[in-house]
Amino acid sequence: MLLSGFGQVLSCVHSTFLWMELSTLLHDLHLSPSSEKPLPSASLPPITELLSRMQEKLIGVSSESERISLIGHLECLFQTADPHWLFCPASTNQDDGWVELRVSYGSLVSALIGCAALPLCEDDCGSLPAAAYQSVPSRAAPVCSALTALLGTLGNGAGHTGLLMTVGPPVCVFAVTHFQDQVWTSSSSRAAAKSLQEALLRAGGWRDSAHLLMGDGSQEKRGILGGILDILQPQLTKDSWQRCEAVKLVFAWTLLQVTLPSLSPHLPRLLPPSLLLNDHHRPENCMLGVRCLHHIVLNTPAADLRQFNTAEVLYQALFKHLYTTEAAVIQAVLPCVLDLLLVLETPPSSLSPSSSRRKPGHHDDVLRLVLTHMEAEHKVVLRRVYASALPPYIDRMGVAICRHLRRVERVVLGYLEVRDPPEETSRLKILEVLQKTIRAAWPRMQCRVDVLLRCLLKLLLDVCSDSQLTDPVRQKLTGQTVLCIGLLDGCLDGGLQSLLQQVDSSCCSSEMLRCLATVTMTTDR
Repeated sequence: MLLSGFGQVLSCVHSTFLWMELSTLLHDLHLSPSSEKPLPSASLPPITELLSRMQEKLIGVSSESERISLIGHLECLFQTADPHWLFCPASTNQDDGWVELRVSYGSLVSALIGCAALPLCEDDCGSLPAAAYQSVPSRAAPVCSALTALLGTLGNGAGHTGLLMTVGPPVCVFAVTHFQDQVWTSSSSRAAAKSLQEALLRAGGWRDSAHLLMGDGSQEKRGILGGILDILQPQLTKDSWQRCEAVKLVFAWTLLQVTLPSLSPHLPRLLPPSLLLNDHHRPENCMLGVRCLHHIVLNTPAADLRQFNTAEVLYQALFKHLYTTEAAVIQAVLPCVLDLLLVLETPPSSLSPSSSRRKPGHHDDVLRLVLTHMEAEHKVVLRRVYASALPPYIDRMGVAICRHLRRVERVVLGYLEVRDPPEETSRLKILEVLQKTIRAAWPRMQCRVDVLLRCLLKLLLDVCSDSQLTDPVRQKLTGQTVLCIGLLDGCLDGGLQSLLQQVDSSCCSSEMLRCLATVTMTTDR
């Protein structure tokens, strides 16, 4: 009993202290006389008047300490004031009153967010040093706390959907800006921003970030994607998007949350910034743009992409990257182009035998260019990227790979000759390419068996004698090589058996002989 009474006294003292802070704040703003007693909502000025004065003070404050103190007072206001006073219009005309209230809160939230705004680059082609962002985390944390308090009180009431839809977009943009691991954030500011994002989800009853943006189609659970794009779009023009480092990251985060069927209606607003990023000369921006375009391709109906020749525009924007020597860019572009080709034309592998002779198309253009670059490539990293991306293209071509057999053969021979330690990624992927090619074009392989068999036997000999390879990698290489030899044997209806039996046992290891012995007469075409 004694402890319970003491707790109630402490709660009462704490509440009175907070209201004293609010009364002092109102006195400082010249809106109400100072009073040590909690102020009833009837004695307070209209909330729109208070918000307007607070906005003016936030914008006009000169010292950092005054700004932090003022933000703290705002947090106290949102935590302790009567919610009815905070979120109800003072005007007798309800429609005008709600509009005025939303405008007032929108302006205040913008002023709060401006207290922790990132500095802008003076030109559109440079970037600021890390020192320029040194003060941002310490300013962002209190802003996050104040906005979290606002959303906490706003979410506890009902009928505030319109107000939440007004403050939600700028709050979300601010939270996403500051919860990412970047030079303008610290561990404490990131934690505060994540708490702010969670408070926003709770206030609107959204399940997650995707639900926050897209909603569920009902009036009660609308998404805020449109509002976020309204904020970002003026900053994502050709002349301005590079001035703020965070804008591209917030845009990419937003886009990657949006999936079918919500993306298509916003495509005219999402595609231009993605193309801007894709066209940039810096690899990190280019890869971000490719990632955005790939997401658009996967989450937009093919009919919508074909409309207004959009798919062809995407193809041209991505195809030019196939000439780059940046391995990371090539790695991002090749899967994206492969998915886009499904929109542009029918996959060659799906054509029936009774179809008329197929004319070369985009699939052939891409594969021809990739194989040409693979032949001349000497950088190990790029060779791995190309080799890893090639098998899906062979699958997509099907029997139409016959048009490219000479190039495929040269690539296979060149890549199997060169070691790729420690995982031998290039060799393993090229062996997979060879298997898929033999299965798809087996009637055309007979004239190539001699060259391919010689290369495979040499590979088997090298692998079995290479002491630097780990056992798992050696087993993978020998297994895939033997499988290729078996497939070639099947193309000749078992004609390789006699040749394999003539292998000189004095020139190879017992391990290699055991591998060759596993080649059987039955092969899978």
